[in-house]
Amino acid sequence: MKRWRYPLGLFAWLWLALSAGYGGSRFPPGAWYAGLAKPAWTPPDAVFPVAWTILYLLMGYAAFRVWYRHGFAGARIALGLWGVQLVLNLAWSWLFFGRQAMGAAFFEMMLLWAAILATFQAFRQRDRLAAVLLLPYLAWVGFAWVLNFAVWRLNA
Repeated sequence: MKRWRYPLGLFAWLWLALSAGYGGSRFPPGAWYAGLAKPAWTPPDAVFPVAWTILYLLMGYAAFRVWYRHGFAGARIALGLWGVQLVLNLAWSWLFFGRQAMGAAFFEMMLLWAAILATFQAFRQRDRLAAVLLLPYLAWVGFAWVLNFAVWRLNA
């Protein structure tokens, strides 16, 4: 195996994951979100960028592990699911913050959570550590889904 494949591949998968985060950051919460009623258990605003950065790094490294061990041909479905969940992740930011469509974002996040779960299952068949690396993401999106619902209901 070529020596350059590891660092270049790692960089590429991390870059892809972080790019989705960057894309989502193009729809900042702003004054609209600050003015919404939120449940008392809403994390402070400063928690979100730190948590998401860590989650994007974990996502990218997990995808890298699957790709490195199996290549695109051996993990086409798993890596395809990873791409789908990444697009859905970005779409949620656009819906919630960009379009201010809390209800649509709630239902879209249901699809996102299901896509992450499917990705987890596909990764688990190829690399158990890669699957485990997705568990914090699955948990955070589950929490965010409940938070999305609570904010939507409080502001309906």
